[in-house]
Amino acid sequence: MDELKPSKSARKREYLALQKLGEELITLKPSDLDALPLDENLRDAVMEAQQIKAHGALRRQKQYIGKLMRHLDPEPLRVEMAKLRR
Repeated sequence: MDELKPSKSARKREYLALQKLGEELITLKPSDLDALPLDENLRDAVMEAQQIKAHGALRRQKQYIGKLMRHLDPEPLRVEMAKLRR
């Protein structure tokens, strides 16, 4: 029996949610970033995004961060972000 794949709209909603989570990472202090379970590529991309001032370049960097986040389990990151918000 075939398993139903998520619709294109559902996948896009998930990708946008991951990108939004990545955008929240950009607003964090380096000490808070160190406390999160991030892989090296994602941490470097977030640190680079914090330095970018040009709007177009920052938008592309946010999209890249969202792409990197697709390859990790976002739940532990969401839990840690919730702790930081408190």
